Amino acid sequence: MDDAQLAHLQTLVLMAVGLMSIFFGALLQRSHFCTMGAVSDIVVMSDWTRMRQWVLAIAVAILGFGCMTFAGWITPLKTIYATPSAMWLSAIVGGGLFGWGMVLGSGCGSKSWVRLGSGNLKSLVVLMVMAISALAAMKGLLALPRVLWLESVRLDPGPGVFASQWLALATGWALPQAALAASLAIGLALLAWVLSERSFITQHNMLTGTLVGLCVCVFWWISGVWGHGLEHPQTLDEFFLATASNRMESFSFTGPTAHALDALLYFSDGSKRWTVGLVSVFGVAVGAGISALMNGSFRWEGFTSRADMSRHMWGGACMGVGAVVAMGCSIGQGLSGLSTLNAVSLLATLSIIGGAVLALRQQMRALERQA
Repeated sequence: MDDAQLAHLQTLVLMAVGLMSIFFGALLQRSHFCTMGAVSDIVVMSDWTRMRQWVLAIAVAILGFGCMTFAGWITPLKTIYATPSAMWLSAIVGGGLFGWGMVLGSGCGSKSWVRLGSGNLKSLVVLMVMAISALAAMKGLLALPRVLWLESVRLDPGPGVFASQWLALATGWALPQAALAASLAIGLALLAWVLSERSFITQHNMLTGTLVGLCVCVFWWISGVWGHGLEHPQTLDEFFLATASNRMESFSFTGPTAHALDALLYFSDGSKRWTVGLVSVFGVAVGAGISALMNGSFRWEGFTSRADMSRHMWGGACMGVGAVVAMGCSIGQGLSGLSTLNAVSLLATLSIIGGAVLALRQQMRALERQA
């Protein structure tokens, strides 16, 4: 493959991610799929419907990733989640901070892009603050304490951070076989729990969870199969086209939002480039906007008070720092990461949920005192 063919393939990869992200944004806008909303429904109304949608999406993503691994198309060892050690303290602290922030900011990063596409200018402020805070945590003022105080606390998990690696060690199976077995066991168990509530089984709920999970799988396929090459024509190294990490990537929103701001400010210096992450966040906003216009829900919306603005800005700051520390957001760790059966992703996701629960209960107590 020469340079011209490589450039053409990269364009096709970015176009495919863009189209798929537009569909994903429309799906999120139309279905109201939301991590924070799922947690809020449980805490406030004891309603598990949206949480079951979320778990259904995870189950589908796990099964899809496991099948693609078994087929030899991809491997968890070449994903962005393949780390030599488990930074458990970062996952807990960052996840809790992100969960708290997504409640203050009225939704996580993906929800903020969907709301922005639907005309919500609050989300523009949240995304800007989130991007600035994430950049500060990546390579700015907060990067040094992050590395020295949090990432230095880590655990060597022995076989690795993926369930498939542990199963392969215990059984002697090859990694693809172990990945399929682990994904079937965990994915089908999650499906059984989701379907145990018969009232959940409606066309809307089943389609929402299934399509969200399939979108994560399609992103993995585009990044890890279509955009993958064993020998770059210039470096002769293995490559994954248009990824910021040069590894397989799927949906994530905080890091790409920070990279989008960085590219917007410094694109002309020649070192910035379009990546699948950049294209995906803009695609989600476009898809949400198209969906909102088609169903008549597009509305310009701003802050109602100074307190409202302050709360959303604090939420954006907590999400930006939290996602960088936890190495992913509620989608990056909660869907994409969990689809690989990564132990750190599980810890980060549980911490995100825990942080959101604490924030929601704090808000409920504040409302009770006012009443």
